[in-house]
Amino acid sequence: MGTLLRFDPVDPADAAIGARLKRWREARGQSVERLAEALSLSPEDERRAEAGRLHLDSLQVGAALKALRLPLWALHSDQRAG
Repeated sequence: MGTLLRFDPVDPADAAIGARLKRWREARGQSVERLAEALSLSPEDERRAEAGRLHLDSLQVGAALKALRLPLWALHSDQRAG
């Protein structure tokens, strides 16, 4: 009999932020390793954050915005406030 793999639950808000984070990281041509370093995470944890399986605190979100040179709205919405 096989073993069950344990997967972290996905919070919809974390998944949305993670998807935007990944999209912006790739658009900026930044590697997972480099962004992980900026967020004080392992590359594995950075990938988990992008998949919505790791909650980023406000300091990590701020570090991601700074590293990717993004405004705050970029990780919370697909449109500028207006």
